Amino acid sequence: MTHGHDTTGGRCREEPGTSKPSDAGAGGAGAGGTVKVLVTDLDGTLLGGDDTDRRRLRAALDRHPEVTVVFATGRSLPSVEQILRTDPLVPRPRWIIADVGASVIDGADRSRVTALENRLRRGWPGQRRVRARLARFSELVHQDGIVQEGRCSFFLRPERFSDQITDAVRELGCGWTYSAGRYFDVLPEAASKGHALALLAREHRWPLASVLVAGDSLNDLSLFELGAHGVVMSEAEPALRERVADRAGVHLADRPGAAGILAALEGLGWVERPRPVVVGYHRPPVRWADGQWRQPLSPNGVLPTLQCLFGPGGPDAVWATALVEDGDTPHEGAARPLHPTGFPLAFLPVAAADWTAYFHRACKETLWPALMSQPERMRFSPSAWRHYERFNARFADHLSAHAARGATVWLHDYNLWLVPGFLRAARPDLHLGLFHHTPFPPPDAFARIPTAGQLRASLGCLDWAGFHTAAFAGHFRQVLGGARGTPRTGVHPLGIDRPAVEELARARRARAAAPPYRPGSPRPALVLSVERLDYAKAPLQKVRAVAALLAQRPELRGTFTFRLVCPPPEPGIRVHDTTRAALERAVAEVNGRWGTGGWEPVVHLPRALSFGEVVDHYLAADVFWVTSLQDGMNLTAKEFIASHAATGRSGVLILSRHTGAACQLGAAALLTDPRSAQDLVDTLRRALTMSPGERAAHLAHLATLLDDPPPLRWAQEIIAAIRRPAVTTQPDQAGAVVH
Repeated sequence: MTHGHDTTGGRCREEPGTSKPSDAGAGGAGAGGTVKVLVTDLDGTLLGGDDTDRRRLRAALDRHPEVTVVFATGRSLPSVEQILRTDPLVPRPRWIIADVGASVIDGADRSRVTALENRLRRGWPGQRRVRARLARFSELVHQDGIVQEGRCSFFLRPERFSDQITDAVRELGCGWTYSAGRYFDVLPEAASKGHALALLAREHRWPLASVLVAGDSLNDLSLFELGAHGVVMSEAEPALRERVADRAGVHLADRPGAAGILAALEGLGWVERPRPVVVGYHRPPVRWADGQWRQPLSPNGVLPTLQCLFGPGGPDAVWATALVEDGDTPHEGAARPLHPTGFPLAFLPVAAADWTAYFHRACKETLWPALMSQPERMRFSPSAWRHYERFNARFADHLSAHAARGATVWLHDYNLWLVPGFLRAARPDLHLGLFHHTPFPPPDAFARIPTAGQLRASLGCLDWAGFHTAAFAGHFRQVLGGARGTPRTGVHPLGIDRPAVEELARARRARAAAPPYRPGSPRPALVLSVERLDYAKAPLQKVRAVAALLAQRPELRGTFTFRLVCPPPEPGIRVHDTTRAALERAVAEVNGRWGTGGWEPVVHLPRALSFGEVVDHYLAADVFWVTSLQDGMNLTAKEFIASHAATGRSGVLILSRHTGAACQLGAAALLTDPRSAQDLVDTLRRALTMSPGERAAHLAHLATLLDDPPPLRWAQEIIAAIRRPAVTTQPDQAGAVVH
């Protein structure tokens, strides 16, 4: 005999919603709304399982505030409050059913729901009378030292359990529960977890089909008797599993505690299921502005590349990213309109002020100069760095919440350099890889970062790190040289979706945006650069080179136009303010010095363009000019080549020696060193004086070098490399593992 509420079962089956509902619908939804209610025991259930599973469950519930959490526990309110104060992995309850169903508390303000408690405790003789009546049973040991409201709780060994004890309880007009072979609780006759839940559900109009109950002991049995969805923990009392095994809608979990609850929530579709592949990149492919989803403001070649992973043939993956919140942004769990990407995005909400400190300050003012091998530009703020640490810690938790056991987590770029350390400590089961779309700095530049040791320790937790060039991979190994368990490295040059670029180019070939010129006069050659505003792209050096070329070769006046498409970076990045001001002055000076009534040597377009408009500029250009002081790859150079090859156009590519693309295209491109002012001038002059035949041969040769795998295959190869056991082979340029 294990449960004394022989009549409570019928009472617990009262149909919620049959009586007139209260206006106090907190924790649920009104008529026509969606109700999802998780009712869970604590010990052995919500508090059960390892910290990884508990953290994942907490994160899932935080992402879905539409799921109302109700505690149904044998603990008293003070005991529950102690857990909430000291255990950060416990989700916040909206309601608390305590004292084995004798108490109902509002979780928001901890006030008692007196109307419901009065019904549950009707006829309760009081703890003192219960103890006095049962004092003759020496086998009942009162649970001293714990607060007991509306109940009287004892320890009782199974072999001492007897009908005489339960008969004495019934004579008092009370009920009882006996669970875990140890706990004997004397309760008001009407009190049980199940009856308390039934009353609460009726009060707030929760349909049973929208309630999931979770438990592990026999004092949870009354919850499962309601007929709601149910999940019984894998380590539950055998007697409970036996009593509910045949009940419809009750799932017997094969994992303990939080993991079992989470699996049940996923099975119901109330929370997203974890994925075998999680892509971690701090930027989303869309942004929320003016009440709708829009394209990102700043051009970013990583975004379209990662989107290819989610097309047909891609893995079962989710893109975990940040969403900067402002007053207009719909918060996580709200009725946020579906984003237009059509694939899974998992947003981590970030306050605008936190994003400014993390990204605008720590990333762009501390780490970016080191990546660009210009550590003298570095500004370090301890406060901003703390935001970088906190963001990476939160992002690691965000990734963990979406990653299945043994999942592959593919991180991107320096913005997440601390994530590997956090994730490795919390989720040793994961396969961790990081691809650097940016350059990786040589050891001397990396060492200038004030937190270099902290970063090195985290990067050492990776399984694999990928790069565009063997040189960057070599820098990484040198920086981590001597570290225990140095990650494997791979060289995977990134390409473009060439068929898509070619198709767009052919469709827009008639829209080429040629520079203006006087009818009857030769059309000026168009020299084009497309790059976001960044000192590392050397826009100022290009404008100065144009001025120097005209000074050295004044006969070229009017024969060419340099068009600089240079959209600004994300608002708030002040590190490029000096470059912007100097660039605007330089453009005004060269145009004022060399321009004529119908011609200006430099046309500056400081705004973002759609990709179709960018292709229009590619097609109009005779020379494409890339002068990065340091660059991971530079995909614009490849897009220019593909656009011209698809439409039968000739053209010239001037390419910085310091780009990753130079490793592939250097045999055909005109290589230049932007750190040499005269080299910029000489290479530009050479490009402008090439004959039509030379330009055609030049472009044809470049087109043969665009042999990268398409982005989806590139991504699939990297995911496979992250999961691959450690091997030692010779490095090459075709995606080989190099260490």
